Amino acid sequence: MSDQPYEIVIGLEVHVQLRTRTKLFCRCSTEFGQPANTQTCPVCTGQPGSLPVMNRDAFQLSMKTALALNCQIPEFTRWDRKQYYYPDLPKGYQISQYDLPMSCDGWLEICETQGESSEKRIGIIRAHLEEDAGKSMHDEASGRADSRIDLNRTGTPLLEIVSEPDLRSAAEARAYLDELKLLLQYLDVSDCNMQEGSLRVDANVNLHLDEPSGLIATPIVEIKNLNSFRAVERALEYESRRQYEVWLEQGVKKGDIPKQTRGWDDQLEVTRAQRHKEESSDYRYFPDPDLVPVVVTPDEVERVRRSVGELPAALRSRLQAEYGVSEYDANVIVNQGRDFVAYFVEVADASGDAKRTSNWIQQEILRRMNELQISIRQFPVDAVDLASLIQAIATGQLDSSRGRDVFGRMFEQGEAVTDAMQSLGIVNVDEGSLRSLCEDLLAENPRVVAEVKEGKEKAVGALIGQAKRLNPNVNPSEVRAVCLELISQQ
Repeated sequence: MSDQPYEIVIGLEVHVQLRTRTKLFCRCSTEFGQPANTQTCPVCTGQPGSLPVMNRDAFQLSMKTALALNCQIPEFTRWDRKQYYYPDLPKGYQISQYDLPMSCDGWLEICETQGESSEKRIGIIRAHLEEDAGKSMHDEASGRADSRIDLNRTGTPLLEIVSEPDLRSAAEARAYLDELKLLLQYLDVSDCNMQEGSLRVDANVNLHLDEPSGLIATPIVEIKNLNSFRAVERALEYESRRQYEVWLEQGVKKGDIPKQTRGWDDQLEVTRAQRHKEESSDYRYFPDPDLVPVVVTPDEVERVRRSVGELPAALRSRLQAEYGVSEYDANVIVNQGRDFVAYFVEVADASGDAKRTSNWIQQEILRRMNELQISIRQFPVDAVDLASLIQAIATGQLDSSRGRDVFGRMFEQGEAVTDAMQSLGIVNVDEGSLRSLCEDLLAENPRVVAEVKEGKEKAVGALIGQAKRLNPNVNPSEVRAVCLELISQQ
């Protein structure tokens, strides 16, 4: 339970660039990284006489995302012009959606702390489609404070996902963003690359204070320039403290000052005032006369719904129910992506040992993937070979230590399990040889025998180390079992 003297109220606006080859209302390419102002045309730069035509693929991707967020899809939606002036908006307005968005009234479940079963449902007010603006680049390092405009991004399909103010901490906001990003990646609707601007976040935050005179709410502040999820956390933590300090100093009450837009300075870790926050009336919305409304049939909605596939929350539940892995393990596996889940399922099914599979892929597979910065698709040990290795360990052919040696050989040389074992000189020790070895060890270590007979079974561990030095191929658990059996017969 928080000991803060206030309640933080947070709503997030997430802007997602959709994975389409062309822009929302023209045929210009959306490819990132091209020379400035080389991917423009009369439509996206707003030249007189040019007319927009909607990109149907963008609308389908938006609907797919909205359905995954449990949103309602209306049969009728239209386009509006959002009027404002900024240098990177060449038309002087943005084509967006206002009172009739393409989806509304959804939700996303989050778990603030990984490994805990408590979940919280965050409401989604709307997810609407709009065109992106261009990019302003400010060169302050030269001392001239020059600004340049790149319009390549202008007109790129952008899905804006607006949450209800249901988040109550910076940690919850981070959990929401992590889960939403994972969902978008599972849907394959965006690459969600924040460094390239494919996913951007604006945060709205204010405080509720329970005073003797009644509930007091500080004015809502919108925070912009958030370039990472960690920045979102830090900005919300700073801004909540700042608002409380302002309230203590000035006694600010609801309505005393207008809403405000502030920018996050990531280097100094502070927010800075930019302007008063606009209301919807400031944008003078009206229906775009150049675009016809979009009508969606129930059959089309159902067809898109079937294409959504199994989503992260359902996958976590299935891995726990069908494979018996823990909630924590299921979360780790699912968070690596759909291909990683498929790899785990294939190995677990083939080996018949889901728990051991989970341990191996979290410890050995993930470690090497992170070291080499490769995906599971690029991993040199395929699922069938890893399953064979896990079976060899489970049946006693290999102990865990030798199993890791074999895995290393498989990873580095691309060998199958049997070939890797042969290359390392690993052979099975037959029962007769193992028994003879254990008899020799017991004869040479009468003190260990005496301690075991006194009930100190752990003393046999000293024999296991000696057995491994004499024959690296012996299985420690088998050495222990045979030694205990021989001692009990004395």
